[in-house]
Amino acid sequence: MKKKVTRIGVLTSGGDSPGMNAAIRAVVRTGIYHGLEVFGVMRGYAGMIDNDIFRMDSRSVANIIQRGGTILKTARSDEFRTPEGRTKAYNNLKSHGIDGLVVIGGDGSFNGAQRLSNEHDIPCIGIPGTIDRDIAGTDVTIGFDTAVNTAVQAIDKIRDTMDAHDRVFVVEVMGRDAGYIALHSGIATGAENIIIPETRTDIDDMIASLDEKEKRRKLVNLIVVAEGGEYGDANEIGKIIKARIPEADTRVCILGHIQRGGSPTCEDRVVASHMGYYAVESLLCGRHNVMVGVIKGKIHYTPLDKVVKEKHSIGQEWMKIVKILAS
Repeated sequence: MKKKVTRIGVLTSGGDSPGMNAAIRAVVRTGIYHGLEVFGVMRGYAGMIDNDIFRMDSRSVANIIQRGGTILKTARSDEFRTPEGRTKAYNNLKSHGIDGLVVIGGDGSFNGAQRLSNEHDIPCIGIPGTIDRDIAGTDVTIGFDTAVNTAVQAIDKIRDTMDAHDRVFVVEVMGRDAGYIALHSGIATGAENIIIPETRTDIDDMIASLDEKEKRRKLVNLIVVAEGGEYGDANEIGKIIKARIPEADTRVCILGHIQRGGSPTCEDRVVASHMGYYAVESLLCGRHNVMVGVIKGKIHYTPLDKVVKEKHSIGQEWMKIVKILAS
């Protein structure tokens, strides 16, 4: 017989992503609609350990759907990685009568949720909130669409000045372990080369291609690099190009944290709202310890233990497309 959930907590953990506030709003208002009491946990698992937990109502989430970041904030917690820390966190949840938890974050956040649930028998539902879009079990993650559009807008501006001066530009986007932002923004902006962690880059082939284009006076060349590329960051790639093709006017630009901020796109707001609603519905119907994802436009549930073990992979055909379109 499944336990009835009456009080739920919601938290955001890991890196922030645009659309998290929309997900929080959906969880709170769906929970209240079904007669649940909803509690916000500040600063992720760190706030859970510090008992930084408060009651939320519909007004708590008014006027936040358009805001980037997260009103619940986020932080790392080394203490939560320990069994003692998780026990302390659970006891704080228990003191508020919380008997269900919605965790908005990435695979590291889901790993923490799975451990907490396994050790203390509290049902957890995950919502994928990460700009990297590297979570298994879903085609979309909250924040990716906003982040990649921010990158595209910035690169378009860089292309204008790059074209005016006939320059080679190496632009670094976020993605230490995943190249989705680099891949999508690179294709969308006509990059000649895209360097991502998932594929091996033939640096000699890239230099030869740039050198050949330089000789036929194709002087404007864009290289988009994910920060976790095998040759290092954009600065290292820039140094290699300058050393091998000294006649090229090569510049480096690191986009950085502007990709995390800003008002979420319509896509991210809708996806977050959709997932937040179904996260609460899952707790109510007894579907526990799963992540709510979207596959081929439909809600899909993946066990948390599977999510933390697998990674979303980039197909090799994408890199073939990049090479053909940049020729």
